[in-house]
Parts: sequence; structure tokens; C-alpha cells
Amino acid sequence: MFKKILIANRGEIACRVIKTARRMGIATVAVYSDADARAPFVRMADEAVHIGPSPASESYLIADRIIEACKATGAEAVHPGYGFLSERTSFAEALAKENIAFIGPPVNAIAAMGDKIESKKLAKEAGVNVVPGFVGEIRDTEHAVEISNEIGYPVMMKASAGGGGKGMRLAYDEKDVREGFESVKREGLNSFGDDRVFIEKFILNPRHIEIQILGDQHGNILYLNERECSIQRRHQKVVEEAPSPFVTEKMRKAMGEQCVALSKAVGYYSAGTVELIVSGADPTGESFYFLEMNTRLQVEHPVTEAITGIDLVEQMIRVAAGEKLELTQDDIKIDGWAIENRVYAEDPYRGFLPSTGRLVRYSPPPASRHQAPFASSEVEMPIGRARLPGVSTSLDTNGDEKAGYIRVDDGVAEGGEVSIFYDPMIAKLITWGETRDEAADLQVAALDRFELEGLGHNIDFVSAIMQHPRFRSGELTTGFIAEEYPEGFHGAPADEAVTRALAAIAGFMASAEADRARRVDGQLGDRLDPPARWQVTIGDASHKVKLGRKHIKVDGEKVDIALEYTPGDRLVVAEIDGSELAVKVAKTRTGWRMTTRGAIHDVRVLPWHVAPLSAHMIEKVPPDLSKFLICPMPGLLVALHVGAGDKVEAGQPLATVEAMKMENILRAEKTGVVKSVNAAQGDSLAVDAVILELE
Repeated sequence: MFKKILIANRGEIACRVIKTARRMGIATVAVYSDADARAPFVRMADEAVHIGPSPASESYLIADRIIEACKATGAEAVHPGYGFLSERTSFAEALAKENIAFIGPPVNAIAAMGDKIESKKLAKEAGVNVVPGFVGEIRDTEHAVEISNEIGYPVMMKASAGGGGKGMRLAYDEKDVREGFESVKREGLNSFGDDRVFIEKFILNPRHIEIQILGDQHGNILYLNERECSIQRRHQKVVEEAPSPFVTEKMRKAMGEQCVALSKAVGYYSAGTVELIVSGADPTGESFYFLEMNTRLQVEHPVTEAITGIDLVEQMIRVAAGEKLELTQDDIKIDGWAIENRVYAEDPYRGFLPSTGRLVRYSPPPASRHQAPFASSEVEMPIGRARLPGVSTSLDTNGDEKAGYIRVDDGVAEGGEVSIFYDPMIAKLITWGETRDEAADLQVAALDRFELEGLGHNIDFVSAIMQHPRFRSGELTTGFIAEEYPEGFHGAPADEAVTRALAAIAGFMASAEADRARRVDGQLGDRLDPPARWQVTIGDASHKVKLGRKHIKVDGEKVDIALEYTPGDRLVVAEIDGSELAVKVAKTRTGWRMTTRGAIHDVRVLPWHVAPLSAHMIEKVPPDLSKFLICPMPGLLVALHVGAGDKVEAGQPLATVEAMKMENILRAEKTGVVKSVNAAQGDSLAVDAVILELE
């Protein structure tokens, strides 16, 4: 077994690998860029080596610097994580030349599966179902249009070396192909150094299901069940779960055996994932097709670990060291249900625009102490499968404890920064329960306790998904987000029980604040009792809240509630009618901003005798900014499509801004003429920078 390994990655996956290596008694080496000098993974590793400036192209993507760090520290092997150099054959070959082990698959398998065009040919030869499409080289936009017309719309254009949702565009007609083909080529070139594109038929009502593969160097290959990853935005996964609510035992076996056959065809070993597109319109489950094989560990690997009890990182290390798998296919079982939500630095209330900045506050929900040993918790556990009792969900209306656990995989800390240089993922929240509903309930409860301030994030959004009736029914497709939130995200709907609870909590907090205020020293007169009657306005509805000595009434009805609040608290946890409600609170001029159950509520609280006067307050109308094209996020202006004097129509592309490795097309809100242009192609733009003005 290795004595020291180097992790050629950053963030949460670097932390994840370090934790397993530490448990195995293996020393670790971290490599870091300027931007990551104070990152948690650097502090966690036994040694750390600086490898360059912040841009990945000048640090994490330079193989020579990784190898130099291995030599300097005596690292015998490299775990590449995911992204960066994890699927780069030249990197694995360079390590082999230096007699440094690569904790991953063989070079020939990476090469075969890393090229999406060639991998489809190999899959077809191995007897794996493939999607109809064109897998040759596409010369130019006109050729792309011709191919798309032959296949039949809709079609998907993909960068051959792409991954992680980058270099992909869906086209419903010729116009979409002409508009998106060059953009796909640019994203492929910028992110992967390869501008080749292929086009395939887009499957209607598609479900994204993937099979986890694990093999050793002795010819043994297993499939570790499936993961459902259908809930995506811009082809990037947001929610993953295992098992899939759609897959039957017969489907699982058919998919698994085809994926094992493909893996054997390329001599695969280590962990890997075969991604499949499945037609949700076919209830037989037989319409599944090969998409691609990711020859690395997946971001969503924790859900497979949760239902199988297998530490995939440990298995990768053991396989790389030449050990034989101790498992057989019959040993692979499904225990319970696991769901993972990705917490991204993006603002769903502003069209999911990327968000960067400092984590002014970062307090994830506490990870369960009773969980599998490879989870993110620092608690040391014995090797083996842990049964997971004792975590009560706040949605358990019966007040009973349910078996389950919470796991948080992250690589950030309070005071750290989410920069423009890397992926916007902040953390992964994983929950395990005996049933799918229990795992989802735990997600909602944990997300309510997830405190994150300083930048935009998607916590409310993923909480809303967890509560959505369609998600609970299991009727998922990759179009879920577009179909369920066509007008964007504005918060999860709050039912009457939640609204009443918020009103009661707000009234209680207002009395506590008033009580503190009356105790300030130096005031004239008697110390009067704090107000006990409040008007609480949430949205368009106002509620009368009255506090008694032993109860709270909302609109004349008693609310059975127990809570504690000290002025200044950011999180209030209340027990209401036997269930728990966690609410994040932030003081405003006339009340609080209260966040719970996937929505933000601006709550105004006024004493009863003051409330009638609010009707006389003049409402401030915001200025009209529709004539300006404003940069919605920090980024690079990669294309400016119009100039001064040009006439534009509503919806017309005006500029393309690249942020966090993704291109964002900015369109005209209305018809007009370009009055002036304030930025040039290649400029680095700040958030809210004015790119151009319309007359």
C-alpha cells in the first residue's frame, strides 16, 4: 500500500480524498494555487505545495508542476479527483514515466472513453445501445445545419471532449444550430483544448441515469447500481439520488451488464461511471442509450456510497496499489435511499446568475455522528457499514425519530472566497433515509439549517425541489426545472401552517427586541412592559399576533409553539404542533427577512396602534433600467454582437459574457437602437457594469 499520495485537485474533492487517506494511514500532499493558499484542503493535508497563479490553466492544469511536487515530497501516487487533469491521458502517461502511480483507470481506457465520438463507436461494437446521431467530424456551421436537418429536431450539440455541462447546446430548429454551434466549439476549446463537436438526437422526456462501475487490475468488474441525475440546469446536475425511482430490478440488471461489457471491452479498472439517457416515455424501461463514460470519480459518488456502504475513494486507492476487489456482484445490495443536493454559488432569484464573493457566514447543518466512516464528518468510525439511527427530521409530524443521516462534503470555510476561477459549487449535502421520502424530508430540514451569507446561493431552490409534488412522485426528466419553473424561481409556495408559524415567531421576536430596548440604561420615565400585540405582514396578508404569558395567538387562534430567541440570533428553531421549523432571520428596518422551506419572506412587524399609520407611507418606485444592458455577474466579455447605431429586437443576443467557465448570452429586453457601447470584447466586467445603452 502507498505511504504517501498527492491530490491533484482542490476544494471539496481534495478534502474528501484526504479524509479517506487519513483513515487508511496514508500521508497526503495538497497542491494549491494563489487563490487557494488559505483553503481548508491545504490545511488538512500533511504537506502542501504551491504550484502557480489562480487561473487553472496556470496551476492545476500544468502536469509538470504536479509531477515536480510529487518528486519534492516523495508522493508515490496521485489521485486526480474530478475535472482538471482527471481524464487527461497525457497526465497519466507522464506519471507512468516517472514511476508514479495514477489512482484511476488505464491510459487506453481514458483515451477510448474520453473522446465522445470514438466512445460511441466502441459502445456500439460492445453491444451497448447508442443514441442515433452523427459521430464524424463536423466541418462548419453549414455542415452542422445539414446534419441536424437529417437527424431531425430536436438535436443536441456537444463538444467531443466536454463534460460537467460545458460545451452543450440544445437546438430545436435551424436558427438554434446557427446561433449555438460556434459557441459550443469555443466552450470546448476554452475548457478542454478541443473544439470538435458532435450532434445527436435529443430523446424526448429524457431521464439521466448512470451506472457506477468498479473494477480491479485482475479482470474483475462490478456495477454498483444506478444513480438518477435527471434534475439538471443547463445540462449540469443539481440533484442526484440512488437508487432511481424509475429503474426496476430488470432494468438495473440490463443496464449494469451492458456497462460492464463496455468496461471490459476497454480493459477498465478503478471507479468509473457510464451515463445513460433513458426515455421516460417508454414505461418498459428498455429505451436506454449510452451517452458517455466518465473515467473518474463522479461528484455524486456519495449517494452510491450511502446505499452500498462502499468507500469508492478507498477502493480506487486499493485498486491502484494492485489489490484485488474483495467484493463480488452478489455482495452489492441497495440499503435505503440517498439524495444529494449541490449547493452552488448562483442566485436562483436572478435567473441563476453566477455569484462570487466572500463567505461572510458559512455554517452548514451538522453532519450526523452516526454515519458511514467515509463521510465528511471528522468523527472517526470503525471500518464497515454503520446503521444510522437517531436523526429526527423536522418534517416528522408524529414527532418520532427516523433512521437517517446527514453528510456534508465541502471545501470552504467561513471567511473564504468563491472566486471566478473555479467551479461555483460550494458544498454537497447528502442525506440517507430508509425511504425516498425520508431522505427528501431530511434534505428540507438540513437545508433550513444551512446558513450561508455574502453571495447568492441556491439553497432555497433545491429545498423547493425537494418539496415539489412532481419530485415526490418520481416523475422526473431532464426538463424538470425548465418545465416547473418556466418564469424563473421566486421561492417555494408557503402553506397556511408555515405562514402562521412565521407570524407567531415574528411576533415573539418583536417582543424580545422591545424588551431589550426598554432595558437600555439612561432612559427617562418608568420601564413600561414591551408591546404584546403586533400586526405581522407577510406578502399581501396581515396577521394579528397577541402574546400571552403562556401562549401566542395568531388571528385569534392559539399556536402551540416553543422557541428561544435572543436578539441578534441568526437561526431560530421552533417546535410547532410537535414538529420542528428552522428559520434563518435577518433584521430589517421594519421587521425581518425570514428564510425557511425554500423561500424568503420579507416580514413587516408593527405594534397594533402604529400599524394603521403605515397606509399613509409613500411607496418608493425603482428607476427604469431597461434601456441599459447590465452585466449580471463578474465575467469576461467574449463577444459583442452589436455596435452603436444598430437596431435591435427584443430577445436578440447583444453580448456574451463568460463566467465560471460558462458562456452566458445577454439579450435585449425590448426593441430599440444602440445609443452607445461602453465595453469592448476582451474586457473584464464587474457585476452591474453597463455594457451598452439603448435609445
